Amino acid sequence: MKRMLAKTCSVALLLFLAYAALGPANWQLRPMLGWKTEHFLGFFVITLVTCLAWPRPHIVGAALMAAAGLFEILQGLTPDRTPDLMTAVCGAGGALLASATTTLLRTLARPN
Repeated sequence: MKRMLAKTCSVALLLFLAYAALGPANWQLRPMLGWKTEHFLGFFVITLVTCLAWPRPHIVGAALMAAAGLFEILQGLTPDRTPDLMTAVCGAGGALLASATTTLLRTLARPN
């Protein structure tokens, strides 16, 4: 039951991420931490929840790292946004750190 709830939350977070990345810029909630910090923390949290829900955190991390770049590229197609390489790198870094953290925690929690 917990894993099903985590999977549902991870899918909802991924949909929210797509909306936040590609929706109208003036509809976004901005916590005023700075673009790069917001992207890093956002991808970190979403990747962490998704890695806890799905069994292969390295694949989840790689997919979300690619998504960080893809969303930045797709922002070039929207009328009110511009893609930014450093923002994509910060998002990918958050996904990488979350997947590595999940992998490490799962390794440490595994009985010998």
